[in-house]
Amino acid sequence: MTRWKITIEYDGSGFVGWQRQENGLSVQQVLEDAVAGFAQERATLFAAGRTDSGVHALGQVAHFDLEKETDALTVRDALNYHCKPHPVAVLEAEAAEADFHARFSAISRHYLYRILNRRAPPVLDAGRVWHVAVPLDAGAMHEAAQMLAGRHDFSSFRAAECQADSPVKTLDVLNVSRVAEEVHITAAARSFLHNQIRIFAGTLRLAGEGKWTAGRVRATLDARDRAAAGPTAPPEGLYLTKVTY
Repeated sequence: MTRWKITIEYDGSGFVGWQRQENGLSVQQVLEDAVAGFAQERATLFAAGRTDSGVHALGQVAHFDLEKETDALTVRDALNYHCKPHPVAVLEAEAAEADFHARFSAISRHYLYRILNRRAPPVLDAGRVWHVAVPLDAGAMHEAAQMLAGRHDFSSFRAAECQADSPVKTLDVLNVSRVAEEVHITAAARSFLHNQIRIFAGTLRLAGEGKWTAGRVRATLDARDRAAAGPTAPPEGLYLTKVTY
């Protein structure tokens, strides 16, 4: 029995999310079916992060156990063959230690939120960015974002259906920068609350429009009340970019 660690890229637009659900196709199902097609074994995949419907990944990590004797290149290429025609690709496969766990062994998760900030709507990136036509001040957004860095009770930035035991998290990085016509929000932490980054994005947009100050963002954090924060940004701008171990 070998435990395989795989790094995955996917377009989340047509999926109900990472996790198997009865109401539609998930990324997990596509990959588990690919394992069955390749190895004639049913395996359960465990991911570093259960991305929501519409959320993308550039560096999702998952693991599964396989009795079939094979090598890493064969695992990668066979899974990619059996994932067709779905927008899921295994970038890398490697044998892992028996106690490795994609979720519980992770030290930090890194996300990118992309905002296309121009008047014209996206065409090539439709479904992969949040289109905001009103000019945004990325510097003001970054200043406001620094009010949120560190260890805090993030109840104001937590979805009502969040199942985390505690709203207290340590946010290692929350930066905002302009890249040509886009505003990028990058975040890193060991773990996040449900919709936390999307609520960050919706709140920081208000700072970028000049409607909120950095002080108000800090007051929102201190309120510990979801009603105090901005709206939840749409899922299509969010990417899981990397998981570190």
